[in-house]
Amino acid sequence: MTLSADIKKLERRFVPKDFVVTTWESLEPFFKELLNREINSKENLEHWLKDMSEIEAVVSEDACWRQIRMTCDTTDSKLEEAFTYFCMEIQPKLQPYADQLNRKLIDSPFATALDQAKYFTYLRSVKKNIDLFREDNIPLQAELSVMQQQYGAIAGKMTVEVEGQEYTLQQAARFLESHDRSLREQVYRKIQERRLQDKDAMHELYSTLIQKRHQVARNAGFENYRDYKFVELGRFDYTKEDCYQFHEAVKLHVLPLIEKIYQRKKQKLELDTLRPWDTEAEPAGIEPLKPFTDGNDLYEKSVSCFEQLNSFFADCLRKMKELGHFDLESRKGKAPGGYNCPLTESGAPFIFMNAAGQMSDVTTMVHEGGHAIHSFLAHELELSAFKEYPMEIAEVASMAMELFSMNHWQAFFENEEDLKRAKEHQLERTITIFPWIAIIDKFQHWVYENPAHTIAERTNKWMEILQEFSTNSIDYTGLDMFREIGWQRQLHLFEVPFYYIEYGIAQLGAIGLWMQYQENPQGALKNYVNALSLGGTRTLPELYAAAGLKFDLSPAHIKTLMEFTAKEMEKVV
Repeated sequence: MTLSADIKKLERRFVPKDFVVTTWESLEPFFKELLNREINSKENLEHWLKDMSEIEAVVSEDACWRQIRMTCDTTDSKLEEAFTYFCMEIQPKLQPYADQLNRKLIDSPFATALDQAKYFTYLRSVKKNIDLFREDNIPLQAELSVMQQQYGAIAGKMTVEVEGQEYTLQQAARFLESHDRSLREQVYRKIQERRLQDKDAMHELYSTLIQKRHQVARNAGFENYRDYKFVELGRFDYTKEDCYQFHEAVKLHVLPLIEKIYQRKKQKLELDTLRPWDTEAEPAGIEPLKPFTDGNDLYEKSVSCFEQLNSFFADCLRKMKELGHFDLESRKGKAPGGYNCPLTESGAPFIFMNAAGQMSDVTTMVHEGGHAIHSFLAHELELSAFKEYPMEIAEVASMAMELFSMNHWQAFFENEEDLKRAKEHQLERTITIFPWIAIIDKFQHWVYENPAHTIAERTNKWMEILQEFSTNSIDYTGLDMFREIGWQRQLHLFEVPFYYIEYGIAQLGAIGLWMQYQENPQGALKNYVNALSLGGTRTLPELYAAAGLKFDLSPAHIKTLMEFTAKEMEKVV
């Protein structure tokens, strides 16, 4: 396969080249034409599918740009209004047409003549969407699309003052690497106290989202939103019981490793007790890692790193830069978090993040860079729907890139000792992320199984789950008021419910690919590219198999991967 990042915007054949989404009235004729068109052969049907894919790509990209612009500047009311307009005036009117077009496809006598290997996952997803569609849910889903963005607006305003200067919470987190323990504690408390100021607004927002989501599920005939969401997310290949098995495996095989990591940290810092503001610090005399200076430096060094792996990977980043598809630095008024937003029509995605000069920003950049490469590799697929790959493979793309790239971080760290420390940081994160994934996932199961819960009940349950997955190594004495709202910093709970276990499943896949990479770098990269190039045209187990991986959430498999990671970590500590 010849790889090229010279991505081309899809050529329009059905929609006029100069058409821009403005109003529903201008959009509706395209959907009417598709609905009314006669389909008299398999060839007609495939041509119709391509036209439908084209208008879907145009609409999807317009919606994505509205969201990108709004998250880049949450203070501009016009950007918020443009996004809200799409959610309230366009999306709700699209949904009935989408349902009718889905039914037209499935009811066509020529649907069975389509290549089943090529169309199986797509047709399965269409049938699922038909089963879930309810007219009653259209206004609710429109409201939810708008409400979910309120999280970014609340969090984007959060700043603290440190040593006379104002910082976003992401920027202030740098001080947690300081040698000055009293400064670390002061900043930790300032960040947490700032979150406390908005805890009631966050509680209220989350409670409202839960009720509306529960209503969506009930309207569709489900007992609870969890069961509805599993179907909507297309979790055809694993169940809630598999998630519970994953939670137990984390307790059995990951928490003991985390205990060792924090005991080692405590010894390095020569502390009697490790407090939460100590976990990112280094011993006196060792300066915090400074992998880059600003957003442009982060970009340049990431390109250099990717070039060492595969020149195509670096070319993908270069193409995005050429198109202006990066917003990397943290600033006031910018929504929190980081994402790679695929742009279905133009092909080259957009990377958004809140870099503040820390090691964790390098991880975020290569992580989102992995997602970006996935977008490039899937762009050539025939239909927009083929590019809608499961999140459990999407996150393998990003998390494997974190691990692949480690051996090439000289771009960020010229000093060998700093490089070792960076790898240690990465491997610590690879292991320590698992309990948080289990906590967030288990919390969501309870929240939506018990939608009528009170805030006090929610808080008690959160603390109970948190305790279940905590180690004894960190002393949280006197910090319960902060810990009780720890979930509020996780935007997924607000914006993309139930999207979190995917990180755990994918981390297992990423470690599996990294094991391959340690044995045969080129073979592992070939498997990586092969799997990602399939987009969503195969089932999840088939996509894992294409990457040379086993789709397995069993404790025994997790134990094997954790033992390998622990051994690799011993090499750098």
